[in-house]
Amino acid sequence: MPSPRPLPSALGTTFSVRAAAEAGVSPGRLRRGDLERPFRGIRTVPPPASDAESPGEDDPFLQQAEARRRLARHYAPRLARAQFISHESAAAMWRAPLPLAWTDAGKLAAPSDLTVHVSTFGRGHLIRAAAVTAHRARHRTSRYTHVEQIPVADPATTWASLGRLPLLDLVALGDHFCRVWRSGPGRPDAGAPPLATVAQLQAAIDAGRRTGNRRLREAIDLIRVDSWSPRESAVRCHLIFGGLPEPRLNHDIYDEHGRFLACADLAYPERKLAIEYQSILHAAHYAADVERLARLRAAGWVVIEVTAELLADPDAMVARVRAALRARA
Repeated sequence: MPSPRPLPSALGTTFSVRAAAEAGVSPGRLRRGDLERPFRGIRTVPPPASDAESPGEDDPFLQQAEARRRLARHYAPRLARAQFISHESAAAMWRAPLPLAWTDAGKLAAPSDLTVHVSTFGRGHLIRAAAVTAHRARHRTSRYTHVEQIPVADPATTWASLGRLPLLDLVALGDHFCRVWRSGPGRPDAGAPPLATVAQLQAAIDAGRRTGNRRLREAIDLIRVDSWSPRESAVRCHLIFGGLPEPRLNHDIYDEHGRFLACADLAYPERKLAIEYQSILHAAHYAADVERLARLRAAGWVVIEVTAELLADPDAMVARVRAALRARA
């Protein structure tokens, strides 16, 4: 069988059947097996086999995030003028942290189990299609902008639309949107503006009734602008819930000669106590982490390493930090 005729480059890798017809592509060409059909009326050119592997193949969070982005990109050509990508799909487009999705059977959701969330302004018919979760949007409470040229709910709207998430996940999401990219040794993107401000998140809550409104209002008081990861957000919140003083976040530590030692995830500088979250998914950085923590300990700091197992037992984690603070008093 002869190779399929090349497609017009202007179509890109994801396009509607209508756009292809307008570009002169025949119906027969659109039926060829080299094109995928993620949604009715949509065709995609699959990536080369060498690029097809999901990023972070050992990290289910990254796998699900990329699957959500892929669904949003594939559905984008079908969006009408009054529609935009929203909710969890918008969070993924903003590369914000989300909790893992699970099936009704209690299994980790595979990419094929996920849906793309699409909101529609006005009173028109909501989308009824496989792999699409449809929502009604109001101009008073919803705003969108563009990510990768796709209409996507803006960060404040995205955050406020996810009030059904657990409290700690809402805090982590808000921390991501409001992160201030400060300068410091080895810090990326110094000076880049935050995606949103706490004031903008508050305005999104105040704009109208939301699902989980009480939880959103509780979460906004816990959002901070210096947290770098959802696990750091969770550790911080548990320490606060446990009645401990709030630690500093991503605190740069120097020795007595002014030489940079490390940036601690969380720290009580006056007690020389650092708290570090250790992920099993960061094995590539293990050697560097060992040396970094060794420098801190050599400089007289106590370092508490929080693993996923310890974080799953917040009472034990808080007790360990409380004991260390008392010992350093």
